[in-house]
Amino acid sequence: MAKSKSQKQPQRNNVTGSKNVPDTTATKSGVAPSQDLIRERAFELYEGRGKENGGDKQDWRRAEQEILGR
Repeated sequence: MAKSKSQKQPQRNNVTGSKNVPDTTATKSGVAPSQDLIRERAFELYEGRGKENGGDKQDWRRAEQEILGR
């Protein structure tokens, strides 16, 4: 017998440690900034250098250092 459309399939719960959870680095406060903050800062650095190509890795590292306080 086929299932009716009204029956819902159980949904999976994402749990800590799953592949969907972003890798984070602990900070002094115990709360890790999201990669979104680092990405936004790296983009600001990119814009600040006149949107020239070729410095993305340096921008990312600098943004990490600023945000993580290293």
